[in-house]
Amino acid sequence: MDYFLTEEQIMIRDLARQIAEEKIVPVRAELDEKEEFPWEIIKVIAQSDLFRIFIPEEYGGISKGSLEICIAVEELSKACLGVSTTYAANALGTYPVLLYGSEEQKKKYLPDIAGGKRLVAFALTEANAGSDAAGIQTTARLEGNEYILNGTKQWITNGGEAEIYTVIAMTDRSKGARGASAFIVEKGTPGFSFGKKENKMGIRASTTRELIFQDCRIPKENIIGREGMGFIVAMKTLDNSRTGVGAQGVGVAQGAFETAVNFARERHQFGHPIISFQAVQHMLADISIQIEAARSLVYSVARYIDSGAKAISKESAMAKVFATDVAMKVTVDAVQIMGGAGYMREYPAEKMMRDAKILQIYEGTNQIQRNVIGQALIKESVKGK
Repeated sequence: MDYFLTEEQIMIRDLARQIAEEKIVPVRAELDEKEEFPWEIIKVIAQSDLFRIFIPEEYGGISKGSLEICIAVEELSKACLGVSTTYAANALGTYPVLLYGSEEQKKKYLPDIAGGKRLVAFALTEANAGSDAAGIQTTARLEGNEYILNGTKQWITNGGEAEIYTVIAMTDRSKGARGASAFIVEKGTPGFSFGKKENKMGIRASTTRELIFQDCRIPKENIIGREGMGFIVAMKTLDNSRTGVGAQGVGVAQGAFETAVNFARERHQFGHPIISFQAVQHMLADISIQIEAARSLVYSVARYIDSGAKAISKESAMAKVFATDVAMKVTVDAVQIMGGAGYMREYPAEKMMRDAKILQIYEGTNQIQRNVIGQALIKESVKGK
């Protein structure tokens, strides 16, 4: 379908596609096998100015929005979800500063982020606090002109590789979620270290580590917004980033679809290519419909966010849920179409299937997203009365 992209959006798409095809595809299997962080590809992405997309011009960016991020993420995800997760998580970690950071914080951090000189990570999840943000145990105590952080964050994407971390910690536990605050912590700060590198089922080119804070002292001015805003910062950040996860779903589904189609043309059974069999055609037809529907929803929600809409929780949750459920189904079906070959690491379909599963889990499980949608519908029905 023609989504009536502007010349700039087409340029972003083509640039991301070129990087994916020329730089990512040749090494994706090796990156997955070795669990190797894709630094060389990140450098290429930085040189191509794709990190500048979501940064305002006054800080070295090109002032583009959610749709442009989705377009770039989709193309990278077609090649490797591990690499695209590294890129997308950088935007996720930057959103707190973009949305609620002070002018001084933006001037200090955003130019380096735009240039790809420093990666960012977002640290919310803990062993007992993921969907339940009020369960955060990491604390931040103000002492003079410094906050002292103590606690552990778990499963943090870009952990150990990123230079800048936006961290949610409790400044007043008695207030529950309203007692959380957001902070900027730089790698190398005394008292800030990293735990083990996780060994994951998928997205193995993306690094996931624990963050450990032991009497970690950061300047008072590193708080984002003010005390008690941490929950709002986190939720608004996720509202803005979930379309990117939806775009990852569209991308990996498209990649799996193309792999399955190419295989079905080449694989012969009973004297005919298997794509000529109605059973295979119907599976491919369903896949095609699902991908187009997912892309339409993701792009539509991204445009809605870019329009300046304030209430976007329901819509971003819908985009995330639908597109990532599609990604899981499509990648499984792609493996099925390819049969035994699809199960082998010689082909990329099995990796895409392993990678796709995380999309239904991170940045809010799809079950939690359905709660978000349901609660929004209740509020809308009450207003309607």
